[in-house]
Amino acid sequence: MTDGAVATKDVGETRMFAGFEWMLAGRYLRSRRRETFISVIAGFSFLGIMLGVATLIIVMAVMNGFRGELLSKILGINGHLLIQPIGSELDDYDAVAARIENLEGVVFTLPFVEGQALVSGPSGAFGALVRGVRGVDLRKLPLVADTVTAGTLDGFDEGGGLAIGTRMARQLGVAVGDRITVVSPRGNVTALGVTPRVKGYPIIAIFEIGMSEYDGTIAFMPLPEAQLYFNQEGIATGIEVFTEDPDLVGELRPKVEEGAGRPTFVSDWRTRNMTFFSALEVERNVMFLILMLIVIVAALNIISGMTMLVKDKGRDIAILRTMGATRGAILRIFVITGASIGIVGTIAGFLLGFVVCLNIESIRLAISWMTRTELFSPELYFLSQLPAEMDTGETLFVVVMAMVLSLLATLYPAWRAARLDPVEALRYE
Repeated sequence: MTDGAVATKDVGETRMFAGFEWMLAGRYLRSRRRETFISVIAGFSFLGIMLGVATLIIVMAVMNGFRGELLSKILGINGHLLIQPIGSELDDYDAVAARIENLEGVVFTLPFVEGQALVSGPSGAFGALVRGVRGVDLRKLPLVADTVTAGTLDGFDEGGGLAIGTRMARQLGVAVGDRITVVSPRGNVTALGVTPRVKGYPIIAIFEIGMSEYDGTIAFMPLPEAQLYFNQEGIATGIEVFTEDPDLVGELRPKVEEGAGRPTFVSDWRTRNMTFFSALEVERNVMFLILMLIVIVAALNIISGMTMLVKDKGRDIAILRTMGATRGAILRIFVITGASIGIVGTIAGFLLGFVVCLNIESIRLAISWMTRTELFSPELYFLSQLPAEMDTGETLFVVVMAMVLSLLATLYPAWRAARLDPVEALRYE
């Protein structure tokens, strides 16, 4: 009697997550002929977790990359702050730009003249935004200066030509050295009214920013020539201000307004693109919530599979209890069984998502080649390549969330298994 009591005490004091618990959990995960249906459910749960995590990581990475690329392109061409005159023309733009450029946090300033025009070439005519800038300022824009695919920006001020994007060059059917005609409605004032101004310009450089809207609509012209062409001699439309940190424009804005030394209206990039980036943020949050439902459904599959496994293993549970296994041991066996599906599926989903994100552009090109369709049209999505940027914190949150959901999904079936009465389970055996 004493030996039996000691034996029972030894069994009851078995340490948590002992080897036999892992062994039984592993055997329950392996398929047998009588348990094929349960194993199929476990397999689908594994696939659901893996695909849900992978899809969530991939979509969030693409959304982050899309926003990051658009932000870098927009802020690479347009200044972080825009200064426009109030009350009088901006004829002292050189002095204003010099004062602002001396402020702490300002990298450089870019005075410009801007106007809408119609550009025409051998292949047709299209609307364009003609921006007059100084050659030295244009070379400070890496998105333009470092992406010139044909021609050169050397002697831009003296050349009297235009620098256009690759998309505009293809639409107009021109190359470096060819001439295009620029038509502006704001021309000479005559007795019959204002006549359009028509003038031909040679193409001296072709750049490729990688954003279809800019590559197809912007043409850079020397500042003095643009002032003459748009009837703004000695006047600038505004001054773009490029700062060290775009996220700190709110703190720098009052200093810029004061440093201008004249009445001006100052707007930052967040105000000018508020609608666009707000729409992107809403879309990103909605996509996250929708795709998270995939992981939740996969976790529910774990509950159903584990519940069926508990019912099927009722006799085994009863025998284990009569042999001295505690309720805690039974609970841990089924927690290990269910959690293994979720954790392994989460890790596999993370690896799949990571590999896809690294090769997202190659995968897109391969699918486009096989289906003979364009999956990522630059006309619709602005960018010429599909970007993917994995955020460490966000990816870690997805992985932890999937693991926690998988663990929670096993608790109820495991609790039912631990509460099983051995007498009731063996009564009809």
